[in-house]
Amino acid sequence: MTDQAAPIRRGQILTGALFNEPMRVETVRINGPDSWVAGLVGTKSERFRSVTLTSTDIETLTIIDSEFNYQGDGKLLRLGLQAYSLGIAYEFDPYFGLSISRVDPLPHQLEAVYDYLLKLARVRFLLADDAGAGKTIMAGLLIRELKLRGLAERVLIVCPSNLTFQWQRELKEKFDEKFLVLKGSNIRDQFGVNQWLEQNHVITSLDLAKRSEILPGLRQVNWDLIIVDEAHRMSWSPPARKTARYALGELLRDTSDHFLMLTATPHKGDPENFSLFLQLLDTDVYADVKSIRQAMERRRAPFYLRRTKEAMVYFPERRPDGTWAAEKIFTKRITHSVDFQIDGPEFELYRDVTRFVKLQSAKAAAQGDDPRSRAVGFLMSLYQRRLASSTHAMRHSLENRARRLEEGLKRARELSLIAPPDLPAALCGSAAQAGLPDPEEIEEMEESERERLEEMLDAITLAGNADQIQEEIEDLKRLEEQAKGVEKSGAEAKLSRLKELMQQEGFFDHPKERLLIFTEFKDTLYYLIDCLKEWGFQVGSIHGGMKPGSRDETGTRLHAEQQFKDGDIQILVATEAAGEGINLQCCHILFNYDIPWNPNRLEQRMGRIHRYGQRKDCLIFNFVATNTIEGRVLQRLLDKLQEIRNALDDDAVFNVVGEVLPAAHVERVLRDYYAGRLGDADLEDRLLRNVDEEKFRSICRNALEGLASKKLNLEMLIERRARAQE
Repeated sequence: MTDQAAPIRRGQILTGALFNEPMRVETVRINGPDSWVAGLVGTKSERFRSVTLTSTDIETLTIIDSEFNYQGDGKLLRLGLQAYSLGIAYEFDPYFGLSISRVDPLPHQLEAVYDYLLKLARVRFLLADDAGAGKTIMAGLLIRELKLRGLAERVLIVCPSNLTFQWQRELKEKFDEKFLVLKGSNIRDQFGVNQWLEQNHVITSLDLAKRSEILPGLRQVNWDLIIVDEAHRMSWSPPARKTARYALGELLRDTSDHFLMLTATPHKGDPENFSLFLQLLDTDVYADVKSIRQAMERRRAPFYLRRTKEAMVYFPERRPDGTWAAEKIFTKRITHSVDFQIDGPEFELYRDVTRFVKLQSAKAAAQGDDPRSRAVGFLMSLYQRRLASSTHAMRHSLENRARRLEEGLKRARELSLIAPPDLPAALCGSAAQAGLPDPEEIEEMEESERERLEEMLDAITLAGNADQIQEEIEDLKRLEEQAKGVEKSGAEAKLSRLKELMQQEGFFDHPKERLLIFTEFKDTLYYLIDCLKEWGFQVGSIHGGMKPGSRDETGTRLHAEQQFKDGDIQILVATEAAGEGINLQCCHILFNYDIPWNPNRLEQRMGRIHRYGQRKDCLIFNFVATNTIEGRVLQRLLDKLQEIRNALDDDAVFNVVGEVLPAAHVERVLRDYYAGRLGDADLEDRLLRNVDEEKFRSICRNALEGLASKKLNLEMLIERRARAQE
């Protein structure tokens, strides 16, 4: 029974430091002198609590009488009603989140967010639109809409480190959402404090989050929404050991209510890999390849959307004749092969380096799957890639390896670890004992991480004694001297072809015409910058050693990007660090100074200029040395892709090349060739075995679009947008 003498009574609202929310009094009974037991219900949580209160406790509380006396503040009432109205506005305005954001979205972006993501009771989704489709805008709209619904108080965004500050900037500028970029230094500075618990809006890098010392802290935290950008980096293919990135994906899946993965290259040409990748969303629905195939045949999957650029259009506009037409968003991509041949001392260098690579690769193959042999096999294929890039890059590799081997030999002798002529194999191979990552995993490494791996491998040798190491050092130095001779002669064929093409395309005569040049290696980048400056051009660069920075901070990626957009520099030379997250639609001409062996990177490079806002057809020039093994292989692959593109009359061939060829396919084929497991006659057959018109046709029409919306419902989107603007 309620005690009438109690200082509180049924129906009153209590607020104060004792409670984490306003509490409504349901019952009160005396508990003793100056003590009462109150039955309270949280006004927000609706949870019941039985609390013992003293008069001292009650004095600290604010007591609100439940009876209406109409004496409240009218202005506050109106503000409260407006706040409540805004809180439920999404129920009446189909695009309320859009109306309070600074974006002008495109039809495919609205469709993805409002017709797919928000219709799910629990967002578990793979958004796999082509590069340049504006996935950041779609993710931002999802964050805004879920927050308006009270479903996303805690949000984590995981992306490559070079994209963290871009995500932070775009979410602030377009959606007024403030996120903290959490770095390793932040965590170290707050030792003993779980920073993941302290912050509600966090952006962090994929390679920080996967680290063993970081995972325990992440495992303690639950998030309302997690978004992973460039999510294909978390993929994994057995029988290789499970990657740290894939294990991170599993953790993120299990610690989030809503989970969105973003990528432009979801499939990688490996059905089992794709099945495992989709299991990061749901371990049951896509548990095997058969279930994926069934979903494709039904042309419907509840959490996968893939639209190619060719299917994306603007909202329709009225033509002069009164009809309506929807213009395509993306222009055409026109590719050209820039053929050249090497000869004289340059060809002799290529021949001798290839002979050295084949010899070392054959030795590695003879030792089986030993960690050292795998490391040397990878290193030798890397040398061929660097040689194809530039003589300058090759010379640096030869110089670095000779120096590392000399240092190791000297250190071993000083420590009396060598008893000539025998050299313990473990000494030279110790750096490899930790295990070399799978080729596909290496392909997805960030540039700085890959450079550290290459530096480590430079110290590994198959030599078994000091004499053999000395012999290898002498071979390397002879090749290094040859490379120096080619550089001094100034007769590098590819560089001459570059200058010739730039003259043909008018870059010397039209300083306002911008050019983007891609290369795989930083050494080649520096070499090209020096040459281009000698020719009189204003040149900038973006590479993995640069921090993101800001538009005004000299020497940073964003500053270089802004200079290029403003026309302060005419030519931008970039490594793969610019292959993701850089928007350069101010330029429509791209030179691939060297061709990446990972076919996905071709599309990523093109995506820097072939994106929303580009008004001209994009011209892509691929430099290929036709009288080298690597050049012929890559040329044949490019020709085959162009043949299929012409036959299908569909630029989507460029978008889905990664669905046909795994990331490390070309490298595996050439490594088998260098090791003697493949002959010249078998090389092309092995390379192009799965590259046929019918397979591309099937993927373009079924494998990807089968899990996607075949056609935008523009009429519905236009009607909704009109209602939202009322």
